[in-house]
Formats: sequence, C-alpha cells, structure tokens
Amino acid sequence: MMEMLRARMLRSVPWFLLSGMTALCFLQGVPVRSGDASFPKAMDNVTVRQGDSAILRCTVDNRVTRVAWLNRSTILYTGNDKWSIDPRVVLVANTKTQYSIEIQNVDIYDEGPYTCSVQTDNHPKTSRVHLIVQVPPTIVEISSNIVVNEGNNVSLNCIATGRPEPVVNWRYLSPKAHGFMSEDEYLEITGITREQSGVYECSAANDVSSPDVRRVKVTVNYPPYILDARNIGVPLGHQGILQCDALAVPAAEFFWYKEDKRLSDAKKGVKVENRETFSRVTFFNVSEQDYGNYTCVAMNRLGHSNASVILFGPGAVHDGNSGSSRCLLCTPLFLLFFGLCLSLLLPPAQF
Repeated sequence: MMEMLRARMLRSVPWFLLSGMTALCFLQGVPVRSGDASFPKAMDNVTVRQGDSAILRCTVDNRVTRVAWLNRSTILYTGNDKWSIDPRVVLVANTKTQYSIEIQNVDIYDEGPYTCSVQTDNHPKTSRVHLIVQVPPTIVEISSNIVVNEGNNVSLNCIATGRPEPVVNWRYLSPKAHGFMSEDEYLEITGITREQSGVYECSAANDVSSPDVRRVKVTVNYPPYILDARNIGVPLGHQGILQCDALAVPAAEFFWYKEDKRLSDAKKGVKVENRETFSRVTFFNVSEQDYGNYTCVAMNRLGHSNASVILFGPGAVHDGNSGSSRCLLCTPLFLLFFGLCLSLLLPPAQF
C-alpha cells in the first residue's frame, strides 16, 4: 500500500522539479552533467560584464521531449512557458537542437549555477552552466586633499571594488618621479619635503574595463626661502628698482627696511609692490638720500628669512651681494693720480 502511495506522489511531481532536485544533490558551483557521454549538454561557464546580457545555451536532440531552465531551485522556463517574474529573463531559442535563455542587464546577484533539465524517453537528465559576472573597478573611498607642514608624515588610502579584485597603485605625478610609489591601497610618506608636494594619483585596474583613476593634492607648508636679492647701481635722478624673490607656502609677506625704518608707499617717490613670490621697491627719482643698505624680510607663520640689498651710485664699488660698498673717488691711489693730472693740465703758478 505504501509503495503505491509513493508512486502516486512521484507521478504528481512535475518532471522538471525532479530534475532540479537531482541537480541540487551535486556540489554547488561545479559544472555537473548526468547520463552518458553523448547526452546533449550546456556550456561549462558563461562570463559577462556587469550590465551586459548573458545567453545560456543548452544543446538538445530528437530524444528530448521536454526542457526547462532552473536557477538553483528557482524555475525560470519550462518549454515556452515563463515561470520567472524577472522581466530580464527571456527565451531566445526553443528548437529541436537548442534551448536557450537570455538574462539581460546582468548584476552580481545573477552569478551562480544554472541548470538545463531535459526529459528523454528514458528518464530526466540535467546539465549545469555557471554564470560568472565581472565588475569594472570602482574607487569607493580615497583620501581628501591634504595640507601638511614640512617634515610631517603623510598617509593616503584608496579603496576600490570590482570582480576580479582590482590591483591598486599609487603614483606621484611629477617629472622627477619614476614608476609607482606604492603597489597597495595605502601610501605612506615619512618626513615629507617641499619637493614632494603636488598631485598623487590612485589607479584601480582588473582588466574588465579601463582603470578607475582618482587624484589627491598634497600641499606642503614651509618657511620662506629667499632666492635672489641683487645690489643695484643707479645714477642720481634716474629710476632704480630693488627686487627680492622668495618661495614659501603659504605665500610670504614682504617687508622692506632701511636701517630701522620700514619703507612704504607713503614715502614720496617710492613705490612698494608685493606679489606672491617677489617684492619690488621702485625709486622714481633716485636722490643722494636713497643710497644705502636695504633689508628685505619675507615672513609667513612658519618662519622668516631676510637679505641685504644695496642701492649705490655710479661712483661706488660693491663686492657682489655682500652689502658692502666703497667710494672709488676716495681711494689714495685715485687722489694721487688725480693730483698728477691736474698739475700737468694747469699752468705754473705765478709769484
């Protein structure tokens, strides 16, 4: 009696469910085929990129009477009848030689095993295909632009996702840099210098599509450094310009002094111009009082630097930028030579 009841129950279960349950008895994720070697089969693997369409094909022959596609335990299609409520799943072929479905706009959750189940004259048989979904690399987290003082340590991070897992590299965008600075998600810079300020680029790649690239700007603060401040000789009544060039981050403020007095535009005939990397003092009509030693001071919140500059007349000799000068007309040799020339040019004194 029990045997008859069991037989009735089995006959009431649809053939494709029996086939599906048979498929679930095997290890998940491994392509499995049943029956003899000549039995019609599905593909081993189908690899598609996220957002593309995947076609799952199952080759059949004249021995097959019924066909169905299943995703794990979920029935997608039986013959021409659609069981799936997902509008992305469509039937593309149901012929004597092929039974195929298409999954449109594939996403991560579509990945996994799919079973082609067929009914032959003898008994149900299954064939499995594994759908692999590849995802382009995407940088999901990266350090913000950063401002640090020279000598501090800097840590940059770049987190990316994708399938296969992307390879992350850090690169310094500088003509002096060569190759990658870090082949990792993290970039550590110990005791950063002003020469290491600039743009750092993170690249995530997995060969599915073009790499995802993001950039981080690192600004390094440092105290002023005066590059150039030259002495200058100017005749009386002419225009003279003193200039002081300096680098600093943040940009330096410039101040000019003559002895202990600060120069400003308030002084008649003098103009002080300050720019980001230099300061200039213009004397429109140089007078005797304008000659002398001037001090340029460049300052920011990290420190200061200064340099001495001399404005001298045409009769003075200066030794480079040392700030010293002397009067050529006042040397003993010149006075002796001048006296000799004068005695030759003048007539003898009359007594």
